[in-house]
Amino acid sequence: MRKSIVDFKKQKETQDKITMVAAYDYPSAKALDEAGVDIILVGDSVAMVLLGHEDTLSVSVEEMLIFNKAVSRASQNAFVLADMPFMSYQSSTYDALQNAAKFIKIGRANGVKLEGGREFSECIKALSRASIPVVAHIGLTPQAINAMGGYKVQGKSKEAAQKLIDDAKAVEDAGASMVLMECVPSKLAKKITEILQVPTIGIGAGKHCDGQVLVYHDFLGLHQGFKPKFVRKFADLNPNEGIKAYINAVKSGEFPSDAHSFSLENDEWIEQLY
Repeated sequence: MRKSIVDFKKQKETQDKITMVAAYDYPSAKALDEAGVDIILVGDSVAMVLLGHEDTLSVSVEEMLIFNKAVSRASQNAFVLADMPFMSYQSSTYDALQNAAKFIKIGRANGVKLEGGREFSECIKALSRASIPVVAHIGLTPQAINAMGGYKVQGKSKEAAQKLIDDAKAVEDAGASMVLMECVPSKLAKKITEILQVPTIGIGAGKHCDGQVLVYHDFLGLHQGFKPKFVRKFADLNPNEGIKAYINAVKSGEFPSDAHSFSLENDEWIEQLY
């Protein structure tokens, strides 16, 4: 049975940690689903991880829908969470409703995630009234990277920490089903987790959140680029060694061998063809 927002609320109450992974394609989602991951986030980080952009700002709703459909087709049990890309909800509540509806109706997602705090309370209220579960993303919000001046830890001063607490309360009051915190000091994330009735998900926010999220390619060692401090490799599937072995086998004639080729029982006649 597919996981739901109700299940995650119970997990918070029983201190059963929620597992979330950002993934973007059918085979990755299928592996995660079969392994028992609670939530698959179809993150706008796909812009950087798979599409080669330098940030998350360039990916469109139409592109995100392609990845959402692939993940949804693979997932039988995990909750599929669609990340709403830059300017798919910031412009107006109407746009937010229209685009969120696409992710639910076309992408077959079970909920949406959007970045921002109290300034998006009305947007969260509207989506909640439409029965669309919303995960609010606070702390480091990559879609605001130009305004933030870089990927930096948030809530480092008393005023900044209080703002994060106020944002968390505001989005919960607006109807957010969960709050994701990115690059937030562990003690502050713990405080927010204790204050909120809804579950919290951390990425670079310490162990006291109700759950954690990492990118599939990061924690399996598939992505060999910059690794943030909060990423831990649980496997090292660096493809370089395999790729080099393939190249060498082809060039040497070792591959394909007879075991990887097709033959006929009586094929002498082939030599007679011209």
